[in-house]
Amino acid sequence: MDDNQIIALFLAQDEKAIQAAQRQYGAYCFAIANGILNDPGAAEECVNDAWLKCWQSIPPQRPRSLKDYAGRIVRNLALSVRRADAAQKRGGGQVALALDELSEVVSGGDTPEGALDRQAFRAALDGFLAGLPERDRKLFLRRYWYLDGTQELAKRFRMSRTNVTTTLHRLRVKLRAHLEQEGFEV
Repeated sequence: MDDNQIIALFLAQDEKAIQAAQRQYGAYCFAIANGILNDPGAAEECVNDAWLKCWQSIPPQRPRSLKDYAGRIVRNLALSVRRADAAQKRGGGQVALALDELSEVVSGGDTPEGALDRQAFRAALDGFLAGLPERDRKLFLRRYWYLDGTQELAKRFRMSRTNVTTTLHRLRVKLRAHLEQEGFEV
């Protein structure tokens, strides 16, 4: 079953939509959640919550890509669980480290002005990523979207950990320059 057929099931509020989505993208969503939480039970719960959110939001939403839509929902849910756990434990980890690295370039504050610029920012970020060589783009996304650790990235990309860290630093510097060139204050 393809995305359009599954989305049509969601739009018709057919309960088969959740089963079809789980079969098609369950492993993908679980990998995202488990990568952030490092807890299979909590990751499974996030995936189930993501299907519920899809059920509740489609309609009125009609996503172009169910994979991306569900992936974004499960990622946000997993990050919320992670933040709640961190608030209780006051612990660190890869998520906090990766987000801290990006905070050098992008502020996390939500202001009314920032909300207005969100779409322009997305376009600038997409432009930045499109201009990167494939390996750098994948490295950036694995670190800052999937929140992979530097050791895991070193293995995945067959690089030294120092090379990963240096490359990510250079990419953040390039991102800062790109955003400034696009008119964003960083």
